[in-house]
Amino acid sequence: MAKELGDVDTEHEAPIDFDITSRKFLEAYFKCVLHPEENKGVDFWWIDWQQGNITKVPGLDPLWMLNHYHYLDNARGGKRPLTFSRYAGPGSHRYPVGFSGDSIVTWESLNFQPYFTSTASNIGYGWWSHDIGGHMLGYRDNELALRWVQLGVFSPINRLHSSKNEFMGKEPWQFPMEIGEVMKEFLRLRHQMLPYLYTMNYRAYKENTPLILPMYYTYPAEQVAYTVKNEYEYGTAFIVAPVTEKSVQGVGRARTHVWLPEGTYIDFFTGLVYSGDREMDMYRDLHSIPVLAKAGAIVPMTEEIFGQEAARNPETMTIRVYGGADGSFQLYEDDNESNAYLKDECVLTDMDLKWSIGRFVIHKAAGRLELIPQKRTWTVEFWGVKDTEVTVEVEGTGVEASKKYDEALGCLAVSVPETAATSEIIITLGTPELRENDVKTQVFNLLNQAEIPYMEKVAIMEILDKKISNAAKLTQLTAMHPEEGIVGAVGEILTAIE
Repeated sequence: MAKELGDVDTEHEAPIDFDITSRKFLEAYFKCVLHPEENKGVDFWWIDWQQGNITKVPGLDPLWMLNHYHYLDNARGGKRPLTFSRYAGPGSHRYPVGFSGDSIVTWESLNFQPYFTSTASNIGYGWWSHDIGGHMLGYRDNELALRWVQLGVFSPINRLHSSKNEFMGKEPWQFPMEIGEVMKEFLRLRHQMLPYLYTMNYRAYKENTPLILPMYYTYPAEQVAYTVKNEYEYGTAFIVAPVTEKSVQGVGRARTHVWLPEGTYIDFFTGLVYSGDREMDMYRDLHSIPVLAKAGAIVPMTEEIFGQEAARNPETMTIRVYGGADGSFQLYEDDNESNAYLKDECVLTDMDLKWSIGRFVIHKAAGRLELIPQKRTWTVEFWGVKDTEVTVEVEGTGVEASKKYDEALGCLAVSVPETAATSEIIITLGTPELRENDVKTQVFNLLNQAEIPYMEKVAIMEILDKKISNAAKLTQLTAMHPEEGIVGAVGEILTAIE
């Protein structure tokens, strides 16, 4: 740096002041400090107050300037520019990705994060991240760490991080087996969802609609939409209400308050069907959080999540289709690297569901077809449905396709033989019907893990067998005075569909 600048006392190793207002210094900074490291493989830089907080120009924030010039420099060679920076004030969303600073490791801190993340969209900051698991101080709580990871998977940016305290590692293998395995499942899920997330991120660019939106964006006339601060829409398909409280003692599940707008919803993890237009408490064990797919939602996913295959447009696709209403989705794909997307150099694949006739269509891919594999294998999963006969057509010709039905999840999976990626595929359900929730099995599974007296479990199951209304069952259950949360957890299952 001293030799490049030319006016520094190299003999006495005089320090070089960081001067973002100097063009000469800035050019030397990139040439001598950053570019050599990029040649070794660094993709982009994390700007985190290394530059101080004052400049030679009064009122000029050095963080603003660093974001601007890092962004420009990172675009050289036609690459998509990216910075990762501490928040530099309103408007700094133009230089993604941002982060919220050093969060404390407590349940109270986690409880603030969903609201903080979703409302960042109010100032255009859709590419928002925070330290998943918490950054510093606080205390060790294995369930807290898991719930934070689960929030991260359903956040714009999933970034595990902490201070250098050797006790604060966030790697899954730092935790007991049950916690660590669920962490791994969720981290893999994040990568499986990349086709959906990539499309939603393109939507954010094209339509200025962030991935995550507070509920009042879609439902501005609903007063309750302003009160469910920790609930948000996650792209076009989902409503998410992360778990931010410790599990209820004895129940083995954590309670989360959820508002479901009018309509039908299907749980992403359990397949349970819910009717909307109401508020309710939902109870979840360590393996899931409330993620509710809207009826008619279409979600492209992939199992190609490891190594180099994760960086390409996949050859195998799993499309989740949620029954109960019509729906559509346009899958977006491009070269994943360059700025050619600015010239609409991409591939678009339209998909639509006509629920009343049970007809799902994957239309011909259109655009720069050389960007996607020549052939693809499709698995289409219909969630929240009853088992039924299925017919499959590829380019208008009937083909043999395997079918598998998961009774517990209400998931009908149809595997289409490998075909040209540009082929039109039509799948028709013989009798399209939403499933009926298996209330008895769901309640049994809940009680089986609950830490309450065994005979109390038997009594609750006997109430479920009675030929009385759900309201009467809940009244009798309440009169038993079971452990706190049992009435709510059973009631959620019992009244999921009204």
